[in-house]
Amino acid sequence: MTANELSLLVKDSAPHFILDIREIHEVETSHLERSMHIPMAFCLSRQNEIPRDLPVIIYCRSGARSAAIVSALMTKYDFTNLHSLTGGITAWANSVDPQIEVA
Repeated sequence: MTANELSLLVKDSAPHFILDIREIHEVETSHLERSMHIPMAFCLSRQNEIPRDLPVIIYCRSGARSAAIVSALMTKYDFTNLHSLTGGITAWANSVDPQIEVA
């Protein structure tokens, strides 16, 4: 999912769930509103906290970690509702919200 697609989803108030998998020091710098934080290292063990009945958009700094965890969750736990934010929070800052600081 692109940053612009997520922006439209948020603006339309469509039901969704945003998951930030970055490390705590990255989250302390900036985060997307109404996102839940589960560091990547804990996503598999805390997979029960990720909804299966909503589109889930997972993000990191650049999209690499989120793409990897989407693949792992889909493979290991049969999730079918996961999307990685292409380009991560960096793409969000570049395309949607230039005020957001990226660590």
